Order: sequence, then structure tokens, then C-alpha cells
Amino acid sequence: MDVSVKTIDKASLKLKNVVKKTPLEFNKRLSERYDAKIYFKREDLQSVRSYKIRGAYNLMSSLTSQEMKKGVVCASAGNHAQGVAQSSKLLKIKATIFMPIVTPLQKIGRVKDIGKGYVTAQLVGKTYDETCREAKKFAKKTGAIFVHPFDDERTISGQGTIGKEILEQGPKDIDYIICPIGGGGLISGIGTYFKNKNKNTKIIGAEPEGAPAMYESIKNNKVITLKSIDTFVDGAAVATVGQKSFTITSKVSDQILLCKNGKISTVMIELYQNEGIIAEPAGALSIAALSQLRDKIKGKTVVCILSGGNNDILRYPEIMEKSLVHQGLKHYFLIQFAQKPGQLKTFLNKVLGPADDIVLFEYTKKNSREKGPALVGIELTKKENLQPLLEKMNKEEIRYTIIKADDPLYSFVL
Repeated sequence: MDVSVKTIDKASLKLKNVVKKTPLEFNKRLSERYDAKIYFKREDLQSVRSYKIRGAYNLMSSLTSQEMKKGVVCASAGNHAQGVAQSSKLLKIKATIFMPIVTPLQKIGRVKDIGKGYVTAQLVGKTYDETCREAKKFAKKTGAIFVHPFDDERTISGQGTIGKEILEQGPKDIDYIICPIGGGGLISGIGTYFKNKNKNTKIIGAEPEGAPAMYESIKNNKVITLKSIDTFVDGAAVATVGQKSFTITSKVSDQILLCKNGKISTVMIELYQNEGIIAEPAGALSIAALSQLRDKIKGKTVVCILSGGNNDILRYPEIMEKSLVHQGLKHYFLIQFAQKPGQLKTFLNKVLGPADDIVLFEYTKKNSREKGPALVGIELTKKENLQPLLEKMNKEEIRYTIIKADDPLYSFVL
């Protein structure tokens, strides 16, 4: 079965009374920033707070009665798991859901609550790919039907119903659609619908810089398995994209952009502070990509797929940290104060600016403070204040080392 307008229209009928027709919202703040018409497709407002219910339900509702009796199994970092859990409850199908051991407790709890009475959860593996291997072994052993989160035509067709809704809701001439990419199911479905219905629309993929599986696969013209991935954007942290989704994405995507964790974090905070939107890292990917398209989208109409809002509140300190570092407002130093009186006083009075704030001060040698450097974190009000700070440290002959975010020492000392 190929993914087509026909399969997506068919999926739309199945989902009619199951999913929300989520709003397509005009965003004034970003429209003014980029001199464009920016819209958000609010899939974070689904009952399971992500679009994954679409693909999961479309696949599971297509199973025969005999297949349904066998039950289903899936692997997911959280959102697909919730989609499968909701579908299991609606269709009365037993489901075993495998999740990575690093999955936030908030997502695990939600899965169990949504699928109460029908779902069993198992935590296995550190990444989605490790978890997926275990889920497939379980499927082979028990005969349960594997519900793939992105590499099945029924899943892709379900996600493609978002594209159908956008065309029904939005302006006639949409110049760009930006889709987050994990395994590639979402961009495959939306891209298929638009390239058949509105060929002039550019389909842009947004992928985490720390997990560029689709970017590397398209660059190499074959599916590439990444040796390691950064799991910060947990909903899109995939080492190997699907073969079907890779084939379709290669045809329908016009460009794939890689987004830094710090930029994604900044967007998440801005969405919360300005619009009151709680987005997960993968949900903010498409919006984070806008700055890379600034010149191209001027005067254009752009739709960003805000794909999910399942973010654990305990992650916000980390998100704030990454955002401040990305904006150049927070810096860490190893400072070797000279062995003479008044050095710390000199640093406070003659080096720090009036609005600079020490947010961390810690001796790295607990047993010999006189010989070990101090770890100092400084938060600035403007990124331009860094250079004057460094110049004053040089003038006062204070020996220091800047600890950068990509330095292995950064994660060790912090």
C-alpha cells in the first residue's frame, strides 16, 4: 500500500470522531519578527497532547478481529505510546508499550492513566532504537502486532490528515510548511498531501542537531544509522529513520534544517512567556527553524507544526540553562585567583559590571582551596557585556579559562 491523497482521505474519515481538528492559529509576534504570516498548527491541543494519536489509531483500527485479539506492541519515547494507549482503550485492544528508561515520569504516568485496563508498560533501553529492538523481539515471540510510530503506510497516512486539515482551515496560498522530524512519519504524510494538492508549497524539515538521522540519510542517499545521538529533544531523538519514511521524505521535502538545543530551549521559553503555550522540545522544532529561513520567508505565508506539548516540568531548569548559554547571557569560568589578599574583592569590585550576577561559585578542590581554581558562573544582562568582562579580567591579571558548552569539561563540572 502506498501513501496517497486517497489513503489520507480514508484515514481522515476514520479519525473524524477520534481526534480534534486542531486550530491553525495566526501568531502576531513572530509574524512581525519575520515580516511574514506565521501560523501554528496546534497539535499540542490533542487529547494526548500530540499528533501521534492520528497514526496510531489509523493503523490499529485497520487490524482484523484476529489481529486485535493478539494485542499490539509498540516502542515510544512517550507521545506515540500515548497515542497507542488511547487507541487501545477506544478499540478495546490489549497493548504492551516499551519505553526508554530515560522517558520522563510525566509521560510514563500519562501512558498508564490513558490506557488504564488495556496497557502494560515496560522500560527498556536508553534510546528509542534500543527500545524498538526489544519491542520487536516481544512481537515476534508473542505474535502481538507491532504498531510502528513512523515507518508504516497506515501510520504515515494518519499523520497526513494534518495536511488535509491545514488546507481546509488555512489561507489558500501557503508558501512554507515546517515539520519536525524524528523518524519521518509526519513530514512524509503532510508532504505527500501537499505535493499532490498544492505543489508550490515548500516542505521544510526541522531536525535536532544532535540527532540528524534524516539529514544524514538524505545527504548520503540511503538510510544512515547514527553512532550516537543527543536525547535532549526526546520526541525526535532517533538514530535510524524508517525506510518508507526516508523514501517519501526524499521526494517531498525541499530542505532539512538542523536546530541547536539552545535555540529550541529559547523558543520553548518564549512560547510559554508570550503565548502561554507549553511545548515539548520536539514540539518547538519547527518554530526554532524559522530564524534559518528569515530571508526566504519574508512576505510569505508559513505554517509551523507545533507537534506536541508533553514536557516534564522538572526539565525547565535545564531548558533555562541551555537557553541562557545559547543567547550568550550565561558563562562559566575556571578562575585561578592569585595567592594574595583581596583577590576576590578585586574581582567583585573591579571586574564584574554593575548588572553582572554571580550564579555559581565553587572551589574545585575541597581539601586545598589555596591551590585549586574556582568554578564561577556569571549571568549577563546583555551578551555584549562579555568582552568588557574579559578585558577587565586581563587588566587585573586574573588567570581564567572559559568553559564552553561543547567542552567535555562543561558537562563534567556542571
